[in-house]
Amino acid sequence: MSEAEARARQVVTDAPTDLIVDRLAAELLRTYGITEAEVYQVDYRLAELLPLGGGEAVTGPGHPAWHAFDHQEPMVVDGTGWFPVGMRGERRGVLRVSPMPADPAARRELDTLASVLGHELAAVTSTTDLYLTKRRSRRLTLAAEMQWELLPGRSRIRPSFSLAGQLEPAYAVHGDSFDWSDDGHRLWLAVLNGFGEGVAAALLTSLATYALRNARRAGLSLADQAALADQAIYAQHRGGQHLSVLLMELDLATGALTAVDAGSPHLIRLRGGEVAQQVLDKQFPLGMFDGTDYRAQRFQLDRGDRLFVVSDGVIDATADQVRYGESALDRFLRRTGPLEPLDAVRSLIGDLRAFVAGDLVDDAVVVCLDWLGPQPETGPAQ
Repeated sequence: MSEAEARARQVVTDAPTDLIVDRLAAELLRTYGITEAEVYQVDYRLAELLPLGGGEAVTGPGHPAWHAFDHQEPMVVDGTGWFPVGMRGERRGVLRVSPMPADPAARRELDTLASVLGHELAAVTSTTDLYLTKRRSRRLTLAAEMQWELLPGRSRIRPSFSLAGQLEPAYAVHGDSFDWSDDGHRLWLAVLNGFGEGVAAALLTSLATYALRNARRAGLSLADQAALADQAIYAQHRGGQHLSVLLMELDLATGALTAVDAGSPHLIRLRGGEVAQQVLDKQFPLGMFDGTDYRAQRFQLDRGDRLFVVSDGVIDATADQVRYGESALDRFLRRTGPLEPLDAVRSLIGDLRAFVAGDLVDDAVVVCLDWLGPQPETGPAQ
């Protein structure tokens, strides 16, 4: 690491929460002669890159900013550099710098600094509204605000897996959600197909999510996690409200997948270019009855398998009284093989928006998981 890069890193990590980008920009001017530096954050719909300092959003798919974001690699066009900003697979946006230094070493250092910036923005987001408010192009509904705050992130990458999810309609989602966690050996994933409308749906999903997390963190089995959450919802609503959930636990070394289907969203496997619905034992949704016992199923994944979990809002999306349906979904998913999970999710949501000619009306959640097989970790745990 060069002295200049080390100093810039220190400037970013030492900056006050609201001045991280300003302090970085000043250091880039002093060290590299860069006179313009701006961060563009991706919005909740994954459709716009919004400048932190205000101004015109980047929406055109052919723009170099989107190339840097989509391919997660620097892009230099007409003396302007675009560098991906993110952390551990969570894409936050891009850093624009101009004029771009001619020195190749400076380019590598700027790429590293953009990653450092991503880590710092992630670290301070829970302590300030500054960066959250600047990544929305319209006001979120109260229910949507609750749902986005509940998420663990939108994408996650480790050598053994890659994972991404998206909620729609992004600015007005009610009850659909997802949750995940990994410890380097296992990955836990929950995809929730909510019940109800507005804040009531968001509250129900929040209760289920926290109950599942509480059970997972207590070391309970997948079936017992479902049972605990079921009891929590039933105790609160006495069967008057319930929600569907698919719980999965993946052994990252072997590809052994354990699942509990509690009236769940759809689980679809893409293997060798072929799409197949994974048959699950349908069990009662969480909170429908008192004291439901849940059973886990086990499947074996092959290296390179891709799993999609989609809620009913995807398949039931309707335009001119025509339903999107399983056939259209299977055809589209087959084409996502070369894409990274976040790009596959974004492409499917884009296809749905094109189908309905606008934002989706009903809630929809899409999660994509690639199991890449056991891989050696390089460096500290990611």
